Amino acid sequence: MEKLIITAAICGAEVTKQHNPAVPYTVEEIGREAYAAYKAGASIIHLHVREDDGTPTQSKERFAACAAEISKLCPDVIIQPSTGGAVGMSNDERLQPLELNPEIATLDCGTCNFGGDDIFVNTENMIKDFGKRMIERGIKPECEVFDKGMIDMANRLQKKGFIEKPMHFNLVMGVNGGISGEPRDLIFMQESLPQGSTFTVSGIGRTQAAMSTMAIILGGHVRVGFEDNVYIKKGVLAKSNADFVEKVAHIAEAFGREIATPDEARKILSIERKKN
Repeated sequence: MEKLIITAAICGAEVTKQHNPAVPYTVEEIGREAYAAYKAGASIIHLHVREDDGTPTQSKERFAACAAEISKLCPDVIIQPSTGGAVGMSNDERLQPLELNPEIATLDCGTCNFGGDDIFVNTENMIKDFGKRMIERGIKPECEVFDKGMIDMANRLQKKGFIEKPMHFNLVMGVNGGISGEPRDLIFMQESLPQGSTFTVSGIGRTQAAMSTMAIILGGHVRVGFEDNVYIKKGVLAKSNADFVEKVAHIAEAFGREIATPDEARKILSIERKKN
């Protein structure tokens, strides 16, 4: 079985210091959390950025500042900016990080309810536009899917030339409005993927430990971090993103899977390292 890629989703756009005081906002805090996760075994930093007061932003300048801080502390780590941003942002806002030409970025593959009145909108034409821009810039898309129909959408758009092979998916399990995070659901999603693709699993909240363990067993990869969960175990807040990464690394060790370095992750995902 190939080595395990661990992605650290260090802050997200919705979770706040009210949920967990360790959630990073500032450039320095984001750099510190990225470095701690990297030292614990993460080869990819999934990056949202915030203003100093915690307000989510897709500002190209803020992404550049945070990416520079992360690269200063861990020069070989893969930085994966989000094009999802936060609910309600415009397409132009969400696409700003692509102007920095990252190696890989997220590509959300469908619309999803996000609880209450929140709707995370990703129309077919939006996905086509985002995918085309990634191809033009040589950016590897990570197809974010919250349900099986989004896998089907990604497959259709790949055949139409808006997503390039080999495809890489992030199976987001247990989000409010998406597929639940039960073992049968993950097996169903994994078996629905196109041949030759790779996948990461993001278990949300209480589903994180089970979904991470199953991903390791099934030969997939794992995403953890404050974006997806603030508790390291029931009732106990994590002190750092590194807590989640270390937990996954220990589970992987028990199943005999080695942890991939950033360069090994690049090889597995078929991406070429770009100069900072």
